Amino acid sequence: MKQKNIKIKDYSIQLRERKKRGIYFPVFVIILYLCISIFNPIKALESLMVSGKLFLHLIPIFLLILFFMGIINYFVDVSQIRKYVGKESGLKGWLIVTIAGILSHGSIYMWYPFLRDLREHGMRSSLVAVFLYTRAVKITLLPIMIYYFGLAFVAVLTIYMVIASIVEGKIIEIIEK
Repeated sequence: MKQKNIKIKDYSIQLRERKKRGIYFPVFVIILYLCISIFNPIKALESLMVSGKLFLHLIPIFLLILFFMGIINYFVDVSQIRKYVGKESGLKGWLIVTIAGILSHGSIYMWYPFLRDLREHGMRSSLVAVFLYTRAVKITLLPIMIYYFGLAFVAVLTIYMVIASIVEGKIIEIIEK
């Protein structure tokens, strides 16, 4: 019980520190816009307008993504996942960690304790590698990538990233044997 309280306390401290750091970027952007507006107010306003239009176009997509992530977080139980990523998980385990890696969000260091816990309950290292590698596919950033690079480029890049993650996992599996 004492160990669990320590973990909760540490996690609480980490969340507070993370929230503090999360304010630095918006403050930096505001200061940057103010500085630019001093030297070139028209360019600063144009930049702000482009950013605002882009944000308005992306709001429905972000809401849809948040909706699906909420559904997954509500219905998926960690103990159910553990039995699918063990030594004999097969193709189902690879598929689960690939999808989970793509859907995961937030800072990577917040996932380390979770992955360690899954490894302690039998998760293969190769599947941990696939999870970590597929985190490079960011669903929330896909609309922006499509906007700038086009659907074909983003689709091909995403497919190659997923394939590379599986190859990376297989390499880890070979090294461990």
